[in-house]
Amino acid sequence: MKITGTSCICPVLVCLCFVQRCSGTAHHSSIKVTKNQTKHIEGETEVHHRPKRGWVWNQFFVLEEHMGPDPQYVGKLHSNSDKGDGSVKYILTGEGAGTIFIIDDTTGDIHSTKSLDREQKTHYVLHAQAIDRRTNKPLEPESEFIIKVQDINDNAPKFTDGPYIVTVPEMSDMGTSVLQVTATDADDPTYGNSARVVYSILQGQPYFSVDPKTGVIRTALHNMDREAREHYSVVIQAKDMAGQVGGLSGSTTVNITLTDVNDNPPRFPQKHYQLYVPESAQVGSAVGKIKANDADTGSNADMTYSIINGDGIGIFSISTDKETREGILSLKKPLNYEKKKAYTLNIEGANTHLDFRFSHLGPFKDATMLKIVVGDVDEPPLFSMPFYVMEVFENAKIGTIVGTVLAQDPDSANSLVRYFIDYNAEENRFFNIDANTGTIKTTKVLDREETPWYNITVAASEHDNPGLLSHVTVGIRVLDVNDNPPELAREYDIVVCENSKPGQVIHTISATDRDDLANGPRFTFFLDERLSINPNFTLKDNEDNTANILTRRRRFSRTIQDVYYLPIMISDGGIPSLSSSSTLTIRVCACERDGRVRTCHAEAFLSSAGLSTGALVAILLCVVILLAIVVLFITLRRSKKEPLIISEGDVRENVVTYDDEGGGEEDTEAFDITALRNPSAAEELKYRRDIRPDVKLTPRHQTLSTLESIDVQDFIKQRLAEADLDPSVPPYDSLQTYAYEGQRSEAGSISSLDSATTQSDQDYQYLGDWGPEFKKLAELYGEIESERTT
Repeated sequence: MKITGTSCICPVLVCLCFVQRCSGTAHHSSIKVTKNQTKHIEGETEVHHRPKRGWVWNQFFVLEEHMGPDPQYVGKLHSNSDKGDGSVKYILTGEGAGTIFIIDDTTGDIHSTKSLDREQKTHYVLHAQAIDRRTNKPLEPESEFIIKVQDINDNAPKFTDGPYIVTVPEMSDMGTSVLQVTATDADDPTYGNSARVVYSILQGQPYFSVDPKTGVIRTALHNMDREAREHYSVVIQAKDMAGQVGGLSGSTTVNITLTDVNDNPPRFPQKHYQLYVPESAQVGSAVGKIKANDADTGSNADMTYSIINGDGIGIFSISTDKETREGILSLKKPLNYEKKKAYTLNIEGANTHLDFRFSHLGPFKDATMLKIVVGDVDEPPLFSMPFYVMEVFENAKIGTIVGTVLAQDPDSANSLVRYFIDYNAEENRFFNIDANTGTIKTTKVLDREETPWYNITVAASEHDNPGLLSHVTVGIRVLDVNDNPPELAREYDIVVCENSKPGQVIHTISATDRDDLANGPRFTFFLDERLSINPNFTLKDNEDNTANILTRRRRFSRTIQDVYYLPIMISDGGIPSLSSSSTLTIRVCACERDGRVRTCHAEAFLSSAGLSTGALVAILLCVVILLAIVVLFITLRRSKKEPLIISEGDVRENVVTYDDEGGGEEDTEAFDITALRNPSAAEELKYRRDIRPDVKLTPRHQTLSTLESIDVQDFIKQRLAEADLDPSVPPYDSLQTYAYEGQRSEAGSISSLDSATTQSDQDYQYLGDWGPEFKKLAELYGEIESERTT
């Protein structure tokens, strides 16, 4: 089978087609492949062991962008089995079959029905088969072939990144690279010159050039000056077909800006300047400006100004304003028209950032001369000193001279000067000043301890022009005199322990003095010699402005005396010396063995127990409620008490119960106590009131006559016997109290009430080691021992 085609585009293929047509061999080209061989593009041969087939396939070519009215002929399919009798039917399938590509099923001619674009699709893959028209059976197996779209020059070059903005330094060398531009062509770069692009410059000559192959833009002139021209617009063209006639082209714009370099020195517009400055100008203020011009921009135009010489170099200074690049002239010292009326300055302006490539264009600095004329003005009086410091003693008499200020008119007129003190409305006036002489005096008595320093402002004005004022500060220091006695530094809470020893330091005190150091320390502490020697405490001066309080004896007792008072005297080191007296309060407290205070009084004990005020109130409220309950209970019991009733029957059958305790010794109705103390007083019979008495006489009545000779002891025994034998007494035990103690025991009393009067050398210090249970016992014996020592 043969494949033929007419799409010969390249020059070689055109010649081959022409030769074939001229020789009459065929209307189309044919390629014949022998048995078991396949034709490859590279010319290689590859052997396959497979059956012989009767037709051969190759590539077809079709031109893109075909605009003719008829379908474009692509090629022809032909099978060796085709005898020309129409029995063979050709079938085409694959990409574009039936829509883009159609085939004549009898002749095998393939046509393209649409205009193709290679930039959208470069080739199509199709399948061809020859079948028997009568039986519809394939005469040969289906095979694949390719139809390639042949490129034509239908796409112009394009600059995808344009337009461009680029910079290049001014004064660059010729040939300095500026930018490389690149244009792309969508045509096939492997076929012909459709995609071969060359570059050319359409606008921007003679300043710039472009490389036709690489597209690199370069400077074409030497020393291009930014100050002469800064912006350039360059148009670059890209043309395909290697720039030949008929090629397509595209262009782009490159905007080139020359950047600045420091190639211009600063220049003053004038060589001579004149400036007027009044003599009243304040020191440190700006009095004028000067500026040098620089054609450069940015940091290349930065400059500094300096005064290089002149007679005013010590009077004026110059600085540079970074924003405006101006020189600011300032006044360093005050001007005086009467002394000097004009100054001359030579001022230089120089670049700060130099480029040594352009040093041959320098020097990059310039100088000018400035003449300063001092203007005469009417000035306020001038004080002889910028400030004054004066001194005066406190307690000085009113009218005491403190000092004198002096001001003069600096002008040639030398007018008279008047003085006054510039007081605030609420300020106390302690001083006044003589308006003519400037002498300052006191108007009140000064106290250094209240105000040690005064600052006043004195103003001076001319007689002829009172509106011109000048001011000066006067500081007045008040000097100290010894007019304050020393006193204790604070209120001292001094505590002495009950178990203190003689010579023990219980506290250290110090003093203070409102006077100055010269009239204060050093302080001396001592006891008043006019008073008797204190037997309990003494005072020791430590000679360092402190003193120690010491005990004179052993042991103190809170029960005997809980507070002591110690009068002391303190004197200062002033001339003459002043002294004062104070009284120290010393409390007696119970302490631990290591000296820690345990308690000083009942309030301290309660507070140490940790009872708050709320807890104490609650306790007191509970106590009041309990007392109220008790009183109510007693009242109710007394209201229910029944009177004693003497029954008419047997009194022993009636038990009378009462809880009346009686009135004590003052109740003579319940019991006659004198009968016990004086037996002779019981001369008549006294009956019991709680039972009915029996009128029968007992032996007791017969013995009344002998009472005067009987001892109290025998009397009691007799009464006891009578009570035991009396059948009328109640059948319960009764308690009868007698005031007879009996004879004195030879063993003596064991009561502790008189133990304090007995002499004993026993030491009870060991009781403190027995623990907290015996702490109170140790305190009691410690107090007894202390009292005995006293």
